[in-house]
Formats: sequence, C-alpha cells, structure tokens
Amino acid sequence: MRIIGLTGGIAAGKSTVSRRWAEHGAVVVDADRLAREAVAPGSPGLARVAERFGPGVLAADGSLDRPALGSIVFADADARRDLEAITHPEVWRLAQQAFDAAEAADPEALVVYDVPLLAEARGRRPIAFDAVVVVDAPAAQRVERLVAFRGATRDEAERRVGAQASDAERLALADHVVDATGTVDETIRSADDVWARLTR
Repeated sequence: MRIIGLTGGIAAGKSTVSRRWAEHGAVVVDADRLAREAVAPGSPGLARVAERFGPGVLAADGSLDRPALGSIVFADADARRDLEAITHPEVWRLAQQAFDAAEAADPEALVVYDVPLLAEARGRRPIAFDAVVVVDAPAAQRVERLVAFRGATRDEAERRVGAQASDAERLALADHVVDATGTVDETIRSADDVWARLTR
C-alpha cells in the first residue's frame, strides 16, 4: 500500500482532484469527514470543544454548530490552535484506522488522504506519506471563488483564506503540484498528469 497526501487551500480544487483520482481507482480517505466524526454528538471530542468554547457552539440538538465555531476560530489564531489540539489527534487516529482497513482489503492499494490542513499540522503529523501532492491556486483566486461560488462575503473569504497556511508554506511540502488556476477541465488534465507520475 502507498499513501499519498493530497492537500490544498480552501477553494483550490482539491475535491475535484480527489474525485478524479477515485475514478482512477484510488481509495480516498477524506479528512473533513473524519473531522466531523471526531466531534460527532456524544463524542469526547465534542465535549472538549464545548468545554473550551462554551455552549454557544452547540446547536439545539446537541450537535456542533459549525458556523458559530467557525466565527470564533477564523477570527482568533489562539482559538484555532486550541481547536486543532483537540481535533487533530483524533482525526489522525481515525485516518490510521481507515488506512489499515484499505490495506487489509487490498495490500496494493493506492490510498489518497485528502487533508486540507496538512501544512498547518506541522510536527503533529504521525503518518509518513509516500508523496505529497498540492493542489495549487493563488490565495487571491481562491478568495474570488469563495465569493462567486460559495456565497461568502469578501471579508469572510479573506479571513478564511488568511487563516490557513500560506501558498509558499503549502508548496514547500509538495512532491507534485496540480495546477488548479484554470478551468475545471484544465485542473483535471493536470491531475491526470500527476496521477500518471504517481502510478508509473
């Protein structure tokens, strides 16, 4: 089994790439889905989040109120680090379980770990990747995409992009880069080129 780390800033086009690679036969493990599991209702992770950030981050049904939490952590770097200290270890644990299951099902599997905050994890990354692929689109372009396609205000979009690692920090991790500055079709062509190199 080989594990490929796939990362990119918000609105870079990472989901487009992971879907394309799944079509090519990759086993995709989605860190965002694992992050939701880590703070699911009744989980120790959610209890710790509520303890740190207060009952205002819980919805009426006891689930996590993501917009309420987001409004806190995207405006406060210390709060964001506290949240990451709670959630990241649990996400890595769940990821390792998924990798083990993939390997048990197919020892030759090529697993793609779709992980937005790889650069932000820094020293808290217990998994050794066979390669890291960065889906790259400049920060200014990603702000425009958030405004145009996800309904964010410009201030909110700039705050979310600014809260993540810089383009340079992310690219410093890259063994391969998918160019996502163009159309979706152009991004897919770049993703196919990188896939060919990974599977050669």
